[in-house]
Amino acid sequence: MSSSNVTNQDDQGVNEFERLIKLLASYLQQAKAGALPVLPYVDPDTMLQRWNLPIPAAGEGMGDAVTLLSRTLAESNHLHHPRYMGHQVSAPLPLAALCDFVSALLNNSTAVYEMAQVATVMEAHLVRWIAGLAGFDAARAGGLFTSGGSLGTLTALLAARQVMGKRKGIGDLWRDGYAPGGPRPAVLVSAQAHYCVLRAVQIMGLGAQGIVPVRTDSALRVDPSALAAGYETARLAGREPIAVVANACSTPTGSYDPLERIADFCVAKDLWLHVDGAHGFGAAIVPQYAPLLEGIARADSLVWDLHKMLRMPALCTAVVFRDKAHSYATFAEDASYLFQGTPEQEWYNLGQRTIECTKGMVALKAFICLQVYGTQYFADYIAGRYALARRFYDLLHASADFECPVAPQANIVCFRHVPAEVPAAALDELQGSIRQKLIASGKFYISQTRLAAGLHLRVTLINPSTQDSDLQALLEEVRSTAAESMRSP
Repeated sequence: MSSSNVTNQDDQGVNEFERLIKLLASYLQQAKAGALPVLPYVDPDTMLQRWNLPIPAAGEGMGDAVTLLSRTLAESNHLHHPRYMGHQVSAPLPLAALCDFVSALLNNSTAVYEMAQVATVMEAHLVRWIAGLAGFDAARAGGLFTSGGSLGTLTALLAARQVMGKRKGIGDLWRDGYAPGGPRPAVLVSAQAHYCVLRAVQIMGLGAQGIVPVRTDSALRVDPSALAAGYETARLAGREPIAVVANACSTPTGSYDPLERIADFCVAKDLWLHVDGAHGFGAAIVPQYAPLLEGIARADSLVWDLHKMLRMPALCTAVVFRDKAHSYATFAEDASYLFQGTPEQEWYNLGQRTIECTKGMVALKAFICLQVYGTQYFADYIAGRYALARRFYDLLHASADFECPVAPQANIVCFRHVPAEVPAAALDELQGSIRQKLIASGKFYISQTRLAAGLHLRVTLINPSTQDSDLQALLEEVRSTAAESMRSP
């Protein structure tokens, strides 16, 4: 293709923008009105074949871009549908999606300041704001944005390993690795922790024994009295505990751990405290829910996914350290073609503090939306979703054929349908069957989780369009679906 043909293709793309924006506006109206199935489910093998389109040599393909994108919209999971109640992925603000559009078009990399000077300082201002929300000294705190909570958690725990490894005599693990026969670190982790915590510990070379599960109480929060036992278990196994990971809130049930008491234990034992606030840190901007985070100001690091309860498109994660010096503890490397000074001197070259060598303009959408809408919009949204979850719990609690393992502290509710005629041994199978049939129908999208009492249905009330009437309809649909399942051979 000649250079003129390449330029013509770019010009054609400009002309498609207007068509695409009109398509997206129409799609949003339909999704928010519930005029589409939540998920037009197709099994993976069939979908693989359905999209087995040949890659053309010169534009002889299956249609233009808008046609293909229209099909993509129609066949995808519709998170803006009021009966999407599945995972912790938001129905993003249209403005935030447009910001991602701008970010993708600019394609500036925030690993190096010169490549993304505006996005870099936006990120710095947001990190300072988040540090203030956490109760950190904003002048002393620091951090960065990264691509998702899993990478954010790994970033924080690598810093913990480096800082605490030196402090506890394990060594400079980033430079020297583990000494043969030397002590190995361990991390005390809630039994309700997200699997990315376990994965991060194993990526760090600590193995499965590097995780010490900590018992939870009847509300599925860390039992602070169990921390001492976990600590001693690690020591008896020849491990050196370096950190505790606490939830604010947990993925399975939305439970907030008692951070103040956990922080007391960490101070007494000289341990790093990391708070997984991926889902629940947004409570910090809501006066009536901020007390759930009491004690977070004593954390050494925290993670917040703004693509959950701040309605940003994925991915948009902040990793914030109480002491900004700790944000330089890992990933710093010599690369004279990019960096000339130390990480501390070049705070603006974020590539020295992240594993990402090409880092997107992750914070742009959050910065713009906060400037346009203000924090009150997001506080009202979070408060509304938390309150809706409590009303749903009350509805379930008042129904003899439903049970809940724990009252919600956030916008996540777990429950089981327990018809009197179904024996306890068959309840897990019934919950799984209900969920499969609900999804296949396209009427609702919900998730599931396994707790001590067995398999539970689970909703995350994250869509601002979901109302009490949708939840009442869900219960009615669960009942009728269960009845159908029990009639089927």
